[in-house]
Amino acid sequence: MKGVNCSGVSEFVLLGLSNSWETQLLLFCFTSLLYVSSLMGNLLVVVTVTADSSLHSPMYCLLANLSVLDLIFCSIAAPKMICDLFRKKKAISFGGCISQIFFSHAVGGAEMVLLIAMAFDRYVAICKPLHYLIIMNPRLCILILVLSWTIGLIHSLSQLAFIVNLPFCGPNVLDSFYCDIPRLIKLACTDTYKLEFMVTANSGFISLGAFFLLILSYIFLLTTLQKQSFGGSSKAVSTLSAHITVVVLFFGPLIFFYVWPSPSTHMDKFLAMFDAVLTPFLNPVIYTFRNREMKMAMRRVFGRLGGCRKLI
Repeated sequence: MKGVNCSGVSEFVLLGLSNSWETQLLLFCFTSLLYVSSLMGNLLVVVTVTADSSLHSPMYCLLANLSVLDLIFCSIAAPKMICDLFRKKKAISFGGCISQIFFSHAVGGAEMVLLIAMAFDRYVAICKPLHYLIIMNPRLCILILVLSWTIGLIHSLSQLAFIVNLPFCGPNVLDSFYCDIPRLIKLACTDTYKLEFMVTANSGFISLGAFFLLILSYIFLLTTLQKQSFGGSSKAVSTLSAHITVVVLFFGPLIFFYVWPSPSTHMDKFLAMFDAVLTPFLNPVIYTFRNREMKMAMRRVFGRLGGCRKLI
């Protein structure tokens, strides 16, 4: 953290989402509702998968861990954003800014690996159904989870290496409600052209490559299903469509942030808010309401809870 000592900036001022009282009130209600719903929805998925033995399979194990990542991700920037809505001065310390960047990229990197693993899981289930339990064994599932967190941490640390020693000696205003690298490096008192390119290559091109890889793999799986008998494939098509929706929701904002050459400030803020609170809310909704097994398992879990209350 040597760069912190030679920097004249100890905190960053956030301009937030809006200066209008009416808009801030609307955003407070909207984001608070989405944040609480995200927490409850993802927690419900984790509890249901853990409590119901019929969901103790590789696909639902990966889904539960996706919900754990969403629980963490929605708590990185959303609580401060909600608290800052009615504050006159919206500020974040240098350490707090670095922490937001670290956790958002660590969780984002882990989620990227997990989405690829979920696509592989669907490939094995559709193309090699007889060998599914042999290939997707518990050891491989644990390995995937460890690998996702490891890659996420490595990715995050590599991102921090770009910015932690940058000199910040003057401007400290971020036109956003949270800290992220593209806006932060523009405040550095040095030429950041090469640095911006490296950040784009590290996060932007990786996100773009992973997105197209996943979309192509799901197109291949949908084509494979069309060649099979329709009777056993309707459930698989529904599952794949849910996966594709989640992939688009996750990668869309990332590609815009890191690949788009000169993003609009208003669009950037909208997508950032979408990424911070709406995507973690939509993920459990998509997997819950489009998955019959999940809905039945939730009824069983709630039924057991109701039975326990009656006994008490």
